[in-house]
Amino acid sequence: MLDAPVTHFQLTNAFAKIRCEPSWKWAKRDKPIPNFDLFYVWEGIGELMLNNMSYPLQKGSCFLFRPGDFTSAIHDAQFPLTLTYIHFRMAEKPAHIPMKHRILTDTKDVETLLTRYVRVRLNNEFGAEQEAQLIIKQLMIHLLRADQKKDTKQKGQSNQLHEVIQEIANYVIQHPAAWHTLDDLAKRANLSPRYFSIKFKEIVGKPLQQYVIEARIDRAEHLLYYAGMNVSEVAEALGYKDVYFFSRQYKKFKGMSPSKVR
Repeated sequence: MLDAPVTHFQLTNAFAKIRCEPSWKWAKRDKPIPNFDLFYVWEGIGELMLNNMSYPLQKGSCFLFRPGDFTSAIHDAQFPLTLTYIHFRMAEKPAHIPMKHRILTDTKDVETLLTRYVRVRLNNEFGAEQEAQLIIKQLMIHLLRADQKKDTKQKGQSNQLHEVIQEIANYVIQHPAAWHTLDDLAKRANLSPRYFSIKFKEIVGKPLQQYVIEARIDRAEHLLYYAGMNVSEVAEALGYKDVYFFSRQYKKFKGMSPSKVR
């Protein structure tokens, strides 16, 4: 919609800003939406179903329904919805379409444009249709910009998480003698243990416990080869209280006993 000419935004007579009655509900229809529908919540609480997916409704909830979508909604009669809807068609299928849903935190610009659109259409003054088309395109640009910022933020968060996990992985290698626990490392990463465990395996490629043991065994191999230490000394240096347990674990990961390496 960013590159679409203004004249491609075709207006319909379905538009309004309304305060919903306490008994209001948007029943699911047998046929899907035939055009685009910009749906914005000014205030109130409710729930909307879009293609069998549920979305909570609150101030700033903004949807762009597309031709073919199925929708329904209800609200809390104690906190009725105030909303604006604007239906329009596109002369040609646009290359860039805003996401179907977002919750806007900075609502001032969008609310100003929505108010202006409804007022222009109702007054029907000179140039009203052309101005309304311009406003719709402005709204679409605003939503596309909001979507881009959200995508950039998510990518930034993803990169930050990747760096945190890699830092923990390096920390484990640098401190092989420490008996790292999931809770301790998750706390270091400022993440919940479950989420940390999932993301560690996803980013590093190995479960945390396996990674910790392998780091310890790799260090043991180095000490046996190059430090002139015997099996008991290596086991003690790496925090093993039982040299036999160390030997079994070493053989499991290296395929031979540490005494043969020595």
